Amino acid sequence: MIEFRYDTQLLLDKYVENGDDPDDVADDLVDEIRDHITDTFKGDSMVVAGDSGEDENGEKAIVKLHYHTNEPWLVLEYCRSLGEIYDIVVEDMDRQSRGLKG
Repeated sequence: MIEFRYDTQLLLDKYVENGDDPDDVADDLVDEIRDHITDTFKGDSMVVAGDSGEDENGEKAIVKLHYHTNEPWLVLEYCRSLGEIYDIVVEDMDRQSRGLKG
């Protein structure tokens, strides 16, 4: 049996303001997310990576999160409080291990 059932992945954008450096904001977000998730949610196989970018809305910090947990909706809710989340994937690894899709 799989201890942490849901493979939870997402991207998070946080637009910078007041001349903040998007690389610094990304580094701070990575640390904040890693610490909060470790302290708050049960799970494993966490990867949090940050970068910076720019689009038509301005400069932004970009964070990629990968985490195995039994409560992906709480992780999504937390990350949404930090910025815009997208490319959300929640896969049921228990179903996958039984050869089922979805």
